[in-house]
This record gives sequence, structure tokens and C-alpha cells, in this order.
Amino acid sequence: MMIRRLIQLFTGLAMYGISLAMFIRAGLGLDPWDVFHQGLANRSGLSIGLVVIIVSFLVLLLWIPLRQMPGFGTLCNAILVGVFADVGLALLPPVSHLALQIVLLAGAVLVNAVASACYIGAGFGPGARDGLMTGLARRTGWSVRLSRTLIEVTVLAAGWLLGGSVGVGTVVYAVAIGPLVHILLPRFMVQAAAQKTTNESAPATC
Repeated sequence: MMIRRLIQLFTGLAMYGISLAMFIRAGLGLDPWDVFHQGLANRSGLSIGLVVIIVSFLVLLLWIPLRQMPGFGTLCNAILVGVFADVGLALLPPVSHLALQIVLLAGAVLVNAVASACYIGAGFGPGARDGLMTGLARRTGWSVRLSRTLIEVTVLAAGWLLGGSVGVGTVVYAVAIGPLVHILLPRFMVQAAAQKTTNESAPATC
């Protein structure tokens, strides 16, 4: 069971990084956090993968006042997604034909959804950004939806001001990713991870 969980975790994180590269190569807009990452990368001259890693650890610092504890998967997420984003960009050529851009965008959304279901289902802890959202909701009493909306609107606006790519892909991601992960997650939820998630979430529902 543990071997499966580890394989699923690392596969999911690799796919997540590759999906980010696919979004960038599609050139039709990124999800809110990656608009922010791309904007910082454009202004700093760093690779987007390195920016993803740096931002991940900065976000983890915000977990401290929220009394969030990172898991093994949280730390792996903070490093590996950025690494595989740069690997994906090195392997995928730029695309300029609209039909190919649309196909690549659709593929990016699907790969991202499978990746999310894989690493969440493995049950080794949330990513830095997801933990910020749930921690803020728990500490403030806000709904998770409100916390997520406030965070993502903030980073989207900041990323856009920094020159990040906002477009139809941003909207497609926002609309599609939730339902897709909802459908896929039960297929990737490892039994031990599901029990662990249930036990950890019980106090929060009281």
C-alpha cells in the first residue's frame, strides 16, 4: 500500500509540473497561481520552475501563523512541481497554430486534473497553496470557497500586473478543474490515505 501511495504521489507531482508546461506552451492563459508565477519569472529572469519552488516555500511560511503542519507530500510538492515544469518546457516546443493550442490546452487541463487526483489521493499532505486556503478557512471561519476565491483573485491580479498570461485558458481551468478532480479523485484515493484524510478532517467538521 505504501509503495502504491509513493508511486502515485511522485507520478502526480511530475504530471502536475508537465501540465504547467503544457499550459504555457498552449499560450491561451494560465490558472491564477501560475499567472502569478509567470509574471514573477518574467520580471526576475528566473525560470518559472524555480519561481514555483521559491513561492511554494514562501507560502509555507504563511502556514506558521495558521498553525498548519506540512506533510511529506507537501515538501515534495514544493520542489518537484517546479522541477518538472522546467523539464516539460525543455521538452515541449512552442506552439503557434490555434488548433494545436486548443488541443494542448485541453490536454493540460486533463493532465492537471489527473495529477491533482493522484497526489491528493496518495494522502501525504496538501500542497502549499491548498494548505494556505484550508488553513485560512479554519482560522477565520470563512468558507473554503471564500478563502480560495480571495487568494486566487489576489494572485491573479498580481500576476496580471506583473505580465502573466491571462486568457481563455484561465477561464477554462477555473470552470473545469473542480468537476474533473471531483470525478477522478475516488478512482485514485488509496484506502489508507482515505482513512487518514477522514481522521484528520473530523475535528474540523465539529
